[in-house]
Amino acid sequence: MSDYWQVYPTLQQELFAVADRPGYLMLKIPSSEVKACIFAHPEFISYGEEIRAVLETWQAKHTPLLKAIQVGDKPKAIIYALSEDLLQAFTGKSLIDKYDVYQHLMTYWVETMKDDVYLLVEDGWKAQLTAMTNKKGAVTDYVCELIPKELMINRYFQAEQAAIETLEAKKDEIARQMEELQEEHGGEEGLLEEVTNDGGKITKANVNFRIKEIQKNPLFADADELKVLKFYLKLIESEAELNKEIKEATQSLHNQVLKKYQELTEDEIKTLVVDDKWMVTLRQAIISEMDRISQRLAQRIQDLAERYDMPLPQLTSKVEQLTAKVEGHLQRMGLVW
Repeated sequence: MSDYWQVYPTLQQELFAVADRPGYLMLKIPSSEVKACIFAHPEFISYGEEIRAVLETWQAKHTPLLKAIQVGDKPKAIIYALSEDLLQAFTGKSLIDKYDVYQHLMTYWVETMKDDVYLLVEDGWKAQLTAMTNKKGAVTDYVCELIPKELMINRYFQAEQAAIETLEAKKDEIARQMEELQEEHGGEEGLLEEVTNDGGKITKANVNFRIKEIQKNPLFADADELKVLKFYLKLIESEAELNKEIKEATQSLHNQVLKKYQELTEDEIKTLVVDDKWMVTLRQAIISEMDRISQRLAQRIQDLAERYDMPLPQLTSKVEQLTAKVEGHLQRMGLVW
């Protein structure tokens, strides 16, 4: 782990203390706290900031160049310039391998970015939609290869998306309550037994019918059953109302996004593609490489801590004690050899 200690010299001192035996170290903290100690250490944070600064410098240099892509440009020349400069930027940086960073860029180029660039050098900065329509000619869905709907929503319609997610969370909570009620009262002789069909489902029609049956014969009614049925019916109706609200809100968002696609300016398209799509993805990939390096250090230390939690002399002593104990039992049983 010497490569790590060259970058985090005082971190090693916080993690390890000199052991009684020359050349050996002992972990100073519980193994469960190793990861938190590493990730909170000033040297770890400083190294992360240094790598991010390298990435941001590369990004600042190439963002204007990418936004300047025009019809007739050569995609191979574009990726060559990007990749070679990325290699140069990470040359000589400790811990992180420049070729691992380079591979993240090349993988993204093959999977996504190359197709985008070819679209741009052929058609220019246009958000071309492929629309799906119903029999009446109304647009039911659409796809934009260059700018996925998620990018549009994240930049322009976060509030609308958050509102939909809130409704969906409420619906999930209602579904959870219905499931709990069915588990508690849906079995044999349960309060929901009469409204549960052969398939194990509870329908609104069955609940309504059972409530009417009980109300017609109040003298023989079970107050608890009626209470549970009414509560379950309320949940069914709330779920139906939420489904309606979610459908309407989703359709409204759908229409707003579609309208925004048609209104996008060239500068907005460049921002969506270069800033929100390409650079965000590459940044996340490269930062994940840093996280992987850090996770590997933490895991390695934890593995060693668990493996050597009990030193060999203690293990040997314990084995000798247990061996003697077993032999004593055997002798008392008359098994002597």
